[in-house]
Amino acid sequence: MNLTRKQVINMKKLVMTLFAVIVVIAFAASALAFRQGWGRGNGLKPYDGFDPAVLSQLNLTVEQATEINFFRDTFLKDTNRLRDVMFSKRDDLRLLWLQQSPDQEKILAMQKEVSVLRNQIKEKRDVYRLNVYNVLTPEQKEKLKSYGPGRGFRQGMRGNW
Repeated sequence: MNLTRKQVINMKKLVMTLFAVIVVIAFAASALAFRQGWGRGNGLKPYDGFDPAVLSQLNLTVEQATEINFFRDTFLKDTNRLRDVMFSKRDDLRLLWLQQSPDQEKILAMQKEVSVLRNQIKEKRDVYRLNVYNVLTPEQKEKLKSYGPGRGFRQGMRGNW
């Protein structure tokens, strides 16, 4: 089969265009995979607060450790149901997006419900963090700061103390 010069050039253009599209899709897919908030592995975590490894280096007294454990257990108990409902609603939201013709009103309403739940969890997390922070001595608070942004606190607390 003999191809003309024009046909060869058109095929090369087609191959290059397909290659470019594949590269763009690959980059877009990897960027979406790291998007926060999708999937149980990202977003709010049960221990979303102080990093246990850092707290263990603050030489906590038995009373401090007991009090911090109480605050953590209370936080987990208070937010467990909220997290389960939020994950369920996020799954429902995904299903709404996957429908043949997504209903904008349903999607926006479901997104608002997820946002309300997420904000409730964040408020409880902030109360938990403040309670734990108030248990620490001034020296422990200074030592906590020395671990740098994002080390003493998990998610969202980037050296704000």
